[in-house]
Amino acid sequence: MQKVMNTALLFALLFAVSRGVTADLSDAPETENKKQNDLLAAAAIVAGSSVSSRSSEEHGEAPSHSGARNLPSQHVPGEQVPVTLGGTGDGDPCRFPFLFLGREYSDCTADGRSDGRLWCATTYDYDSDKKWGFCETQEQAEQRLRVAKAEEVYQEALKIDRSSQGNEGYEMLVTAAHMGHTKATEKVASTMLLGEYLAQNISQAKVMFEKLVLEGSPKAQMALGFMYAAGLGVNSSQSKALVYYTFAALGGNLAAHMALGYRYWAGIGVSQSCESALTHYSVVSKHVASEVSLTGGRAVQRIRLLDELDQPGTSSGMEEDLVQYYEYLAEKGDVQAQVGLGQVHLHGGRGVEQNHERAFKYFSQAARAGNGHAMAFLGKMYTEGSSVTPQNNETALRYFKKAAELGDPVGQSGLGMAYLHGRGVPVDFDVALQYFQKAAEQGCVDGQLQLGTMYYNGLGMEQDYKQALKYFTSASQAGHTLAFHSLAEMHATGTGVMRSCHTAVELFKNVCERGRWANRLMVAYRNFKEGNVDAAVAQYLLLAEQGYEIAQSNAAFIFEQRQTKLFPESEMSPRALLYWSRAANQGYTVARIKVGDYHYYGSGTETDYETAARHYRLASEQQHSAQAMFNLGYMHEAGLGVKQDVYLAKRFYDMAGEASADAQVPVYLALSKLTLLNHLNYLQGLDVKELLSWVELDELLGPEWDLYIMTVLALLLGTIIAYRQGQHLAGMRLAVQPGVPPDQPQEGVRRQP
Repeated sequence: MQKVMNTALLFALLFAVSRGVTADLSDAPETENKKQNDLLAAAAIVAGSSVSSRSSEEHGEAPSHSGARNLPSQHVPGEQVPVTLGGTGDGDPCRFPFLFLGREYSDCTADGRSDGRLWCATTYDYDSDKKWGFCETQEQAEQRLRVAKAEEVYQEALKIDRSSQGNEGYEMLVTAAHMGHTKATEKVASTMLLGEYLAQNISQAKVMFEKLVLEGSPKAQMALGFMYAAGLGVNSSQSKALVYYTFAALGGNLAAHMALGYRYWAGIGVSQSCESALTHYSVVSKHVASEVSLTGGRAVQRIRLLDELDQPGTSSGMEEDLVQYYEYLAEKGDVQAQVGLGQVHLHGGRGVEQNHERAFKYFSQAARAGNGHAMAFLGKMYTEGSSVTPQNNETALRYFKKAAELGDPVGQSGLGMAYLHGRGVPVDFDVALQYFQKAAEQGCVDGQLQLGTMYYNGLGMEQDYKQALKYFTSASQAGHTLAFHSLAEMHATGTGVMRSCHTAVELFKNVCERGRWANRLMVAYRNFKEGNVDAAVAQYLLLAEQGYEIAQSNAAFIFEQRQTKLFPESEMSPRALLYWSRAANQGYTVARIKVGDYHYYGSGTETDYETAARHYRLASEQQHSAQAMFNLGYMHEAGLGVKQDVYLAKRFYDMAGEASADAQVPVYLALSKLTLLNHLNYLQGLDVKELLSWVELDELLGPEWDLYIMTVLALLLGTIIAYRQGQHLAGMRLAVQPGVPPDQPQEGVRRQP
């Protein structure tokens, strides 16, 4: 029966995808065709069925000569000509073009009608023949007008700045969604699911996504896949999640591609397949690489909640203070502070929102002071163009030249880009190569990347994959996104290197996690800090499904602290263990130790000392964790899950002390305890009578050894008695000393304050 249900679901989704409403909901760029498809989809949702060319014959008013309206679409020559409904030419085909008030029309029009219904003439000259008919029924007209109004509201909502008027914008989106606008419905449902701007309502979001799935929405398919994968608002089903993810990816959803790439890479719900993971990750990586700008784009800040617990305020408070300190220095004219603040505002990060206006302000101040680095960044800003700095190659070139004359590597790299692409100067590969080499020699990442690109593509030189690999590797060590993507392509295709699917997947995954959707990490963090934990959990879980290790560990932390109400109390520990395990498999040492702890204490699973020891050993051998070494030492000492061995215990304790200075005190205490217990065990195993039988006291102390011992004991006892009596007599003398006033201290007695 289950197979029948799954098969029915599969065919239902196939039918939904085949209907043609395939708007890309993965944050990929929209095209005009997609917008038109979405408009048609919204019309289908509102009407409940497809719009036919003629559903019934209606008679109505003839067009008047007032109330002209512009039409959103035009009749395409070669398409079927509409047949008129009602009017004086009822049943006759429209005549295109036709003449109305001295103007030719090549499509149905609402001009001349106050109700906005589309009509056409059935002869060329309507002005003389007065032959006309409607191109649509009254219901179709009302439906079309509703769709147009919904699109208008949707576009107005998108224009509103969400940072300052987010709630107002989403209220307009809700209005558009109620009017049947597909994209507005997708955004509203996503917002309700994740608790952004609108109140979190997972059950309502589920209903909306299920309706959207029937229209073939890839974003809705991705959302339902996520809900079934995480068990959020539904019973967890990895098989359903896989089906929804697959169809969403077929529809072009990049988040679904990432989720599938991670699942095939980690073997979650599917057989582990490096090649399948490579296929999905490469699609997303190409998209991310295509969006990387010359200025580098936004910086992604990744904050671990566990680190904040151990060191409160280190991720937010200290950075806020640091930014304020730099702002103070910049106001005082510190050029380096101005350049630093310019970069922070240009890329965002450190708790600072991306702000090109402030970046331009600080760079301009530093440039006026003669700083070449600031001039180079101004050149980058003019090359890219923004609301503050309109794109201008001549201005950019001027700044790059000034910076290069001062020896700035970023300016040299900018000049190289100008000559490489012919921005303001003729294309000259030789000159570009010279500037890139100068920049690369000074460690400029952009220069290294562009040198790699020239060698890889053979621009102005012979192709040299070894040199390309060298420069791409250098640029990747500084974290350049395009360098990672280029290296991934080389490893995926075996160009210049031995083909390595595993290496290529790791590099592609690195690039994918730098996409603009990574900004959700900071959104989730802010929600957590503001007390909106349920919204933070939903956002972290979504990113965890896409393979973000830090999202997995943060979700596990929240489950461990039992701070969310989205799931019952009984599921907290098992869920925490699940996400700690996924984070551990991506190399996070603390997560690996956490997994060992959960098996050791039987939290979220049965107590299993052997499994706990295995995880501790992995953390010890792979990440050289002092905590894992200490835990292994204790388990060897107590014989828990491993063979009891005091010497191995001491060895692991010593290794822990060497691995971390913080572990030296607990290691010292553990070794002291181990030594004490070892001696006690030794003494417990001794036979005193047998020991005394081996000792000949007559030979050692002489035949009268017992008298010697008794004498020593007597002398010791007498000394103690004499000392106690002397102390007693001295106290009595002080108590009866004459002539001392009560308020004066007695001799030899210290007055108490």
